[in-house]
Amino acid sequence: MKPRLLLIFILLAAPLLLPAQSSTTEALSKKHRDALTFFFYNNTLRMLNQQEDKEFDELIKDIEKMRFVLIKKADTEFDANDFKKLVADYKAESFEAIMTSRHQGKNFDVFMKEKNGRTNGMLVLINDSTNLYVLDILGRIALDKVTKLYSTLDESSDISSKIKAFTGGDDDDDKDKDDEDEKDENH
Repeated sequence: MKPRLLLIFILLAAPLLLPAQSSTTEALSKKHRDALTFFFYNNTLRMLNQQEDKEFDELIKDIEKMRFVLIKKADTEFDANDFKKLVADYKAESFEAIMTSRHQGKNFDVFMKEKNGRTNGMLVLINDSTNLYVLDILGRIALDKVTKLYSTLDESSDISSKIKAFTGGDDDDDKDKDDEDEKDENH
C-alpha cells in the first residue's frame, strides 16, 4: 500500500515541481479564446528547420517549450491600454524588460525571468498595428537571435499559412515600409 501512496503523491506533486510558463500568457489565451495558439517543444522546433541550418539548431537548443499566441487586435478590441496592462502583468511575475527593437514594421519587446542567476523564462511581445504576437519561452535564446526565431516561425510553410489564414492575408506591406528603419535599443 505504501508504494501506491507514494506514486499518487508523486503524480499529484509533479506539476507543482515542474517549471511553468507565464500565468499572464495563460490568462491572455483564456480571455482571447479566438486567438491562434501553438505549443512548440524543442523537437517540434527542430522539425521546422527544413534546411538543417546549424545556426537555427544552436538558437533553439535551450528552449524546452514555447507557446505562440497571435491576437488580431481588430477582432478583440485589444488596444494600447491593454498592451500596457499586459506588460505590467508580466512585470508583476518578475519578468524584466531587457530589449526593445523594431524589425519589419513590428515592435519587439523582450523580457527575461531569472532565478539564481540563470535565465529560465523569456517573453517576446511582437506588436504591430493589427496584431499582437506572444512568444512565451520556457528556456532561453540569445537576444541577438530573437528576430531570427520569429522570422523562421513566420517563414515555416505550415505555420506561416496558418498565420496568414488567421490574419486574413499577407503582411509584406509592413515589411517593406520599415526595413530601413530597423534598430535595437538595449535597456
